[in-house]
Amino acid sequence: MMESAQIQFDSSTEQPPQRPEAAGFEATVDVKTAARFLGVSPSLVYAYVERKQIPHFRMMGRSIRFSLIELEKWRRQFFVNGGIDGETT
Repeated sequence: MMESAQIQFDSSTEQPPQRPEAAGFEATVDVKTAARFLGVSPSLVYAYVERKQIPHFRMMGRSIRFSLIELEKWRRQFFVNGGIDGETT
């Protein structure tokens, strides 16, 4: 009979490495992830970037990155209430 080893974490002596988001930095995503977040194809995201229609930035001149917070704000601009329940907002 084998016993499973358990790892114990002593919070008073060791701390897990902080993720950049926890240290005050916001996580960024690539084109593919941004496309999934927006529900569109990566080629449409590239077209938006080319036309400067979507908030983005380039890392080291080539790599296109997006802030999820900024993408959410941008996406909300296009919200349309269908008015199913009779309310308009």
